[in-house]
Amino acid sequence: MRAEDRRWAWAEVDVDAVERNVAALRACLAPGTRLMAVTKADGYGHGALEVARAAMRAGADRVGVATLDEALRLRTGGLTAPIQLLSEAPPRAAAKIVDAGLTPTVFSPEFAEALSRAAAAQRTVTAFHLKIDTGMNRIGVRAEDAAGFVESLRGLPGIAMGGVFTHFATADTPGDWEFERQLERFNGVLAEFRRRGIDPGVVHAANSAATILHPEAHFDMVRCGIAIYGLHPDASTHGHVALEPAMAVMARVTRVARLAMGEGVSYGMTWHAGAPTTVATLPIGYADGVRRSLSNSMHVLIAGRLCRQVGRVAMDQLMVEIPRGVAVAVGDEAVVVGAQGGESLTIEGMADLAGTIDYEIACGFGARLAKVYRRSPASPVSS
Repeated sequence: MRAEDRRWAWAEVDVDAVERNVAALRACLAPGTRLMAVTKADGYGHGALEVARAAMRAGADRVGVATLDEALRLRTGGLTAPIQLLSEAPPRAAAKIVDAGLTPTVFSPEFAEALSRAAAAQRTVTAFHLKIDTGMNRIGVRAEDAAGFVESLRGLPGIAMGGVFTHFATADTPGDWEFERQLERFNGVLAEFRRRGIDPGVVHAANSAATILHPEAHFDMVRCGIAIYGLHPDASTHGHVALEPAMAVMARVTRVARLAMGEGVSYGMTWHAGAPTTVATLPIGYADGVRRSLSNSMHVLIAGRLCRQVGRVAMDQLMVEIPRGVAVAVGDEAVVVGAQGGESLTIEGMADLAGTIDYEIACGFGARLAKVYRRSPASPVSS
C-alpha cells in the first residue's frame, strides 16, 4: 500500500536531486579530494539509506553517521560502503563496531583500549579516526595533546590510526577569526605529527560551509551534510554553488468547514474568523515536524494559492484559511514544503519564521512522515 493511501500526509524525496547536489559539491573539490556524505539523524529527515545510496551513486566515497545504531541500520539495509562514526561510542559498543566493519572515532584512552581488545579478540585491525578539538570545545583530544595521545596508543594491538579530523564552529561566517584560529591549530597538529613521524592518514575538517567557502580547509576529504539535501548551511553560501532542495512535504485536505464571523479555531482559540470564511484541515502537525511555534504565521499551498495557517498547530492536525474564490474539497493536495502552481514554500523560509535553522526543520520531518522516493529531471536550483 502506498504511503499516501495509509495516511494523507507524507514527504517526497527526490533522489536525483541528492545525486546532483553531491555532484555539484564534488565540482568544488580539487581532483583526488574525497567526499563523505553525512546521513546522521536519518539523513537529516530525508531517510538515511536512500540518501546514502544516492550519494554513493553520485561519487561519494563514504558515509558519516553520529551513532552506532544509525550505522547498523545502514548495514542491515545492505549498504556496503565505508561508514564512519563521527562521535566516539561507549566502550561496550566496541565489539559491534568491529563486527560491522565501521570506522570509529577515538579521542579517549578508555574507548581506544576497548576497541583494541575487541579487534584483537577478532584477530583483525580496526582503523580509527582521531578527533581533535581545535576550539569548538565539544568533543575530541585537545590540539596540544594530540601527538602525545597518538603515541600513547602505539602499543595497543588491533587498532591503527586511519585518519585525523576536526570540526569548525564558524565556517559559515566569512572572515571569522575563530575559524582562522581553528584552522591554524589543526595545521599545527599536522605539522607536529610530521615532526614526530606520525602518519595522520586521511585528513578532513570541512563541513558543508567550509566545503563551499574555504578550499584551504578541504585537505584529503570533506564532510557534507546539509548541502547534499539541497539546503544551504547559511545565507553566506548562496551564490557559490547551485543546490536543489530534495524534500517536499505534502498533505491532503481531510475536512472543509464554513465558519461564521467570530468563530475560533484549534486549542486556545488563538484565531477567530474576522468574517465568514472557509477553513480546511490537514492531517499533519508538530509530531510530524511542523513546529507549533509557526502557529498563525506559516502558509501552505492549495490549488496553487498561498493559504494562511490559522489557530494553533496541533500534534496531528493544522488548519488553513482558504482565500476567497478558491474552491477546495476533501482530498485536494496541499503543499507544506515544495512547489505548486508557480508558488513555492521552502524549509529555509520555514526556519526563518520559526527563528531556527534549516537543519532543525529538516530533521523534524523525519519523525513520523512516511517517505516517498522518486527520480526526476533537473529542477530549478537554489544558488
